[in-house]
Amino acid sequence: QPGKHNTLRPQTPITKSTMFSSKITSVLGRKALQRTAAPAVGAIRNLNVHEYLSMELMNAHQIATPAGHVASTPDEAEHIFQNILNKPGEPLKDAVIKAQVLSGGRGLGTFKNGFKGGVQMVTKPGQAKDFAASMLGEELVTKQAPNGIICNKVFLMERMYMRREMYLSILMDRASQGPLLVGSPRGGTAIEDIAKSNPEVIFTEPIDIVEGIQQDQCERMATNLGLEAGSPSHENAITLMKNLYSMFTQCDCTQVEVNPLAETPEGDVVVCDAKVNFDSNAEYRQSSIFDKRDFTQEDSREVEASKYDLNYIGLDGNIGCMVNGAGLAMSTMDIIQLKGGAPANFLDVGGGATEDQVQKAFEILNADPNVHAILVNIFGGIMRCDVIASGIINAAKEIGIRKPIVIRLQGTNVNEAKTMIEGCGFKMIIAEDLEDAAEKAVGVAEIVAQADKIQVGVKFDGFQL
Repeated sequence: QPGKHNTLRPQTPITKSTMFSSKITSVLGRKALQRTAAPAVGAIRNLNVHEYLSMELMNAHQIATPAGHVASTPDEAEHIFQNILNKPGEPLKDAVIKAQVLSGGRGLGTFKNGFKGGVQMVTKPGQAKDFAASMLGEELVTKQAPNGIICNKVFLMERMYMRREMYLSILMDRASQGPLLVGSPRGGTAIEDIAKSNPEVIFTEPIDIVEGIQQDQCERMATNLGLEAGSPSHENAITLMKNLYSMFTQCDCTQVEVNPLAETPEGDVVVCDAKVNFDSNAEYRQSSIFDKRDFTQEDSREVEASKYDLNYIGLDGNIGCMVNGAGLAMSTMDIIQLKGGAPANFLDVGGGATEDQVQKAFEILNADPNVHAILVNIFGGIMRCDVIASGIINAAKEIGIRKPIVIRLQGTNVNEAKTMIEGCGFKMIIAEDLEDAAEKAVGVAEIVAQADKIQVGVKFDGFQL
């Protein structure tokens, strides 16, 4: 009942590995939660789709959502508002127009053209067209996307009048080694803030992956959300949770986050906004979903790297890194930081990389305007050093070397690799160990950065910048 939910307690303790939108971890000593970025290690990629696609998928699984339609032009947006969400001759109903970008915090974001807010209320004719014109083709800057992300579509949906806003999600949890149902009666705002200030209103139900979600779990969660047992809203919430879990498993989701989940005055329970991620390992059996991947919302370097099965994550530094093995890649980035530099990327070519993969990795680094120097750090075990050397040399022959290259090689066929590099006709800086390599890479990158500041060219032996 309203007012009683604050006395309830989580069914399961929040653990260190409990995750929400990206990953929320429990700080047990403070009984609070904190969102942190998921580590960019290994070949883990989770597909994220636009809100309107998430809504379509939910409708296909009998999950209630507001009526909504997507538009690609201002005129199309106006037509949807006046002729689809509203009917000629009937009283005008308000609608909400949302920029479709893969970023949180859209409502508080600002477009680079100065227009504020990626979520707007449409209350009269002409507004949908004007709002869409200010959003489409523009980049929206948010806390999650400080460099801006392009808006190519807008989503218009009916305005919901809510009696209550709640939070609900299903995600994979390491501690319980299976799906976890997470809910809170306080939705409509950042769940991290609620978890930090009032952890007692965060409720969880671990789900047995074999048995599936159970009736009693749904009943407890519906009550914990503040819905009165036996009421139509309570029953509707139970049905929604079961359908949501069905979608989670059938579509190979890694996360389904609903915020807010709304209770209407009529007793309906409706998903008003949702974020859905999918396991990239399931692409072969979820092709209809993965075909809807929007590459314009992703880092073009990461998209290109994924085509060659390279593990690449763009960062903000100026030293490009090419390493074999996730652990060595993380260590390389750490020592670059220790020496006063900043890595421009995480790039693991893996233990079984071919010459073509190495060549493509080098091309991605060489084409990045933010990269002032490239550090190649290879420990040849499964990966042979001569394969790395051959890939770099082939790339240099095809596209030329525009960046200073620092190479540290150890392990299988290292002598053959060094002989190839020395006789290739291109100047590369050889380092004896990782510390030496990091110092040289940081030093070279700093020289280039200082030259850029005063707008002068700089020439190293064998490299023209």
